[in-house]
Amino acid sequence: MQQLKKKIQSWHAATLILLLICMSFAFIHPENVSAKRTLVAAATTTNSTVSLVEEKMGLYDSLDLDDKGLSKKAFEYALTGYNRLLSSGRIVKDNILSILDFSLPSGKKRLFVIDLATGQLLFNTYAAHGRNSGADMATRFSNKNNSHQSSLGFYITGTIYTGKHGESLRLMGEEKGFNDNAFARGIVMHSAAYADEEIVARQGFIGRSQGCPALPQNISKEIIGKIKDGSCLFLYSPDTYYTSHSQLING
Repeated sequence: MQQLKKKIQSWHAATLILLLICMSFAFIHPENVSAKRTLVAAATTTNSTVSLVEEKMGLYDSLDLDDKGLSKKAFEYALTGYNRLLSSGRIVKDNILSILDFSLPSGKKRLFVIDLATGQLLFNTYAAHGRNSGADMATRFSNKNNSHQSSLGFYITGTIYTGKHGESLRLMGEEKGFNDNAFARGIVMHSAAYADEEIVARQGFIGRSQGCPALPQNISKEIIGKIKDGSCLFLYSPDTYYTSHSQLING
């Protein structure tokens, strides 16, 4: 009888504890639950960004990108923004990452097209900047119509069309205030006779565009065909306003 009494007391105690737990959950405000979920999601995104950057940063050394002139900071920023665009579903062709490094003069091969899946540097060539962005170095940038300046930031590549420069690639700017006016401005990737190594040999730097990242005629078609239809393109400069205000870089 004494053992039965103890079991009943133990059952009552367990029931009371379970009741208190259920009551505590019942009084949690829905906004607090939502806030907690938001914090967990943000932490998960941050962790995945860090892990991808850490995972792919090794390519910087294995592809000798330092010797080829690509800024290590540009590569790190490119991976960070790429991952955020990938997580948001904006990137379709997820193996290709293209970086145009404006910390280099136009007389250097400053466009880098990398296959993140195979770990290969597919292309490394010249690319022009806007005529009002500078002479050999691009130092001024704009998102405005008729500025004839380059626009910094992350782009998603679109479809190919045939224009006055032949096959050209539409570009969609992904950063508000920096390049989201690119499509309306007609900023595209195309070939140009002035983006040629012979011009570099003659004057030290290639010609300039109206803001488009123009490529050498002998390789533009191949590059455009590889990066079209939803890959990530990053136009980088160590411009302090951009690097401190870009949401894709800073989160």
